[in-house]
Amino acid sequence: MLDKLKEIDQRYKELSDLLADPRIVQDRSRYSDLAREHASLEELVGPYRELEKVISDLAENEAMLDDPDPEMKSMVRDELFRLKGVKEDLETKLKLLLIPKDPNDQKDVILEIRAGTGGDEAALFAADLFRMYTRYAEEKGWGIEVLSVNETGIGGFKEVIAGIKGRGAYSRLKFESGVHRVQRVPETEASGRIHTSAVTVAVLPEAEEVDVQIDPTDLRIDTYRSSGAGGQHVNKTESAVRITHIPTGIVVSCQDEKSQHKNKAKAMRVLRSRILQKFQEDHDEAIASQRRSQVGTGDRSERIRTYNFPQGRVTDHRINLTLHKLPQILEGNIDELVDELTTQAQAEALGHTGS
Repeated sequence: MLDKLKEIDQRYKELSDLLADPRIVQDRSRYSDLAREHASLEELVGPYRELEKVISDLAENEAMLDDPDPEMKSMVRDELFRLKGVKEDLETKLKLLLIPKDPNDQKDVILEIRAGTGGDEAALFAADLFRMYTRYAEEKGWGIEVLSVNETGIGGFKEVIAGIKGRGAYSRLKFESGVHRVQRVPETEASGRIHTSAVTVAVLPEAEEVDVQIDPTDLRIDTYRSSGAGGQHVNKTESAVRITHIPTGIVVSCQDEKSQHKNKAKAMRVLRSRILQKFQEDHDEAIASQRRSQVGTGDRSERIRTYNFPQGRVTDHRINLTLHKLPQILEGNIDELVDELTTQAQAEALGHTGS
């Protein structure tokens, strides 16, 4: 690890010199590329230089253990104990920083929530989950925009798709993909029997145009009259848009805006992200199951997390973590869950790299 870090430090020094070269400054494109690389190495170089100093201090203190003065020897031992602790912390931090970054971590998100097994109760819980993620996004200072919604008549969602914009949005939300199971007594249940329902959540990194090049000839765009809420506007103009990407068969519909142009723009955002996801799945067998197996069919038996209302608990089955904080979590306080999932992912990555 130290050899690798030494190479990184040397490259960082080279980049610092290049960025100070007036000829490089004038070449905007090259300067921008070098500046990005310089910034990406910066978080490693700082802790590495601290570690080098600690290793040097350890060697100096170990040489002082032969001092005949008992008081001095005791002080040296205490300092060695402290330095070894600092060294371990820095090595752990650097190992985590050396884990290959998910290239999508800083991307914005397309969030898709769909009611699965459970009828109206599943649709109501889909609305609860959307509210939870909305509150979480607001707490993080992220922007959230509804791209498409299919509501039920009782305040639930058969499906809701939203865009979430903010630094690190995907890195914090990517572990939410999967089946979320809810156990509670529906308000309409006279006998007080607990029902189990399921909702699927898909978190996709939002693709930019540079990520996915779409040939317009590969698209079939249909317009139709919107249905549902909308007052006099409904069924009068063909503002709803359905876009089919013929090579992949991916279909996206949007009818929430009165403007056909706006509906098309929203549908293209979702389509682009779904195509990017499909490309990633096709190129990487590890990702192949990400959307299909994590999201699954919406059946009760497939789940990543259970929200049990009678017991006021939330259990994440991937990390065997149970929190008796259901009301707080549904208010958007999901950082504890996200942190634990992130920690496990980092530990697994460290294991795979043999560190």
